[in-house]
Amino acid sequence: QAQLVESGGGLVQVGGSLRLACTASGSFFRYNAMGWYRQAPGKQRELVAEITSGGSTNYYGDSVKGRFAISRDNAKNTMYLQMSSLKPEDTAVYYCNTRPTALVINGRVHWGQGTQVTVSS
Repeated sequence: QAQLVESGGGLVQVGGSLRLACTASGSFFRYNAMGWYRQAPGKQRELVAEITSGGSTNYYGDSVKGRFAISRDNAKNTMYLQMSSLKPEDTAVYYCNTRPTALVINGRVHWGQGTQVTVSS
């Protein structure tokens, strides 16, 4: 069954780095653009970065440009988000999903459990 699993989050100090991974189960991954999203407490989920099925970068949010880099390895069904120069405002739960619309499984929109990133000052 199709599934998305995020990993790699943790606690890091300001200015530090983390690399997140999104591992997909199912053949859908290589045929879809993918995106990283994040949701901070009390805020709406926002798109952070997007990558085409072939690996070209489509989009970075203004707040992460120059600090985050999105990539993917279709042979491993995995997408990455390299985060550098982290700031306290990057603290959020990070999710991945297909773009432009979220993955639908058995008629329901599917989101993984996300991975928590906490940046301490």
